[in-house]
Amino acid sequence: MSRLPARSRRVVMPGIAVSLLLFDGSPYASARPDLDVDAAIVFAVDMSSSIDPERADFQRIGHVKALRSPEVAAAIARGARGCISITYVEWSVPGWLRTVLPWTRICTDADRQAVADEIDARGDTGLERRGRGGTAVSYALDVSSLLLDRMPGRADRKIIDISANGTNNEGLSVTSARQRVLAKGHIVNAIVIDPAEPGVTDDLPAYFHDNVIGGPASFVVTPKSVEDYAHALKRKLVLEISGNDAAGGDSVVRFAGLGP
Repeated sequence: MSRLPARSRRVVMPGIAVSLLLFDGSPYASARPDLDVDAAIVFAVDMSSSIDPERADFQRIGHVKALRSPEVAAAIARGARGCISITYVEWSVPGWLRTVLPWTRICTDADRQAVADEIDARGDTGLERRGRGGTAVSYALDVSSLLLDRMPGRADRKIIDISANGTNNEGLSVTSARQRVLAKGHIVNAIVIDPAEPGVTDDLPAYFHDNVIGGPASFVVTPKSVEDYAHALKRKLVLEISGNDAAGGDSVVRFAGLGP
């Protein structure tokens, strides 16, 4: 069974601040076959000022329910290695990143449950409003890509799984950030919490499709209602873990009325 990593350290790099995570007590630099996985996924979760307790719960609980689901368990088991690695981080303005879960290898049901419990216990509740600031989607992309670069072991697919409810309104150009990410071969998928951003766009999923996602079979998941969030996220994870292009590739997938 994989252990949950126990510690992290924070450093500031030129133009970017990011927590460099430690895995089993060692910096994650060298390739180790025993850490290889089918997919490495960064859960990059919005905790900007627009994320209230209700939206924070949708994100945290949605990830927890998805990881605990039998569908995700089956998708992991079907892989060539039967393992994935994930890290769960929360972001807002440039330089602001909170690591909820460092890189962790998931191979067994016990691994999945331990990871879900950690996210449930430590993920954002939306109750602390101070210092959250704007929505730097570009920063989230750059930091997530750096985390994928520093993942322990190797992965057949490296995916940034961004969850947000607004457009990029802080930091660098989001399309430039996307270009940097895609140049490394990383895939960007998204789940968009709200259908619109008042005064900015009436179609937030289309904004993410046109400016944020990219890579083979990339897609935006947009639940029609907040009740669909956990189910939509579960289906998205199954597609990501399986490397399945059933979403149609580079598309907006509007999961509506799916139930719990």
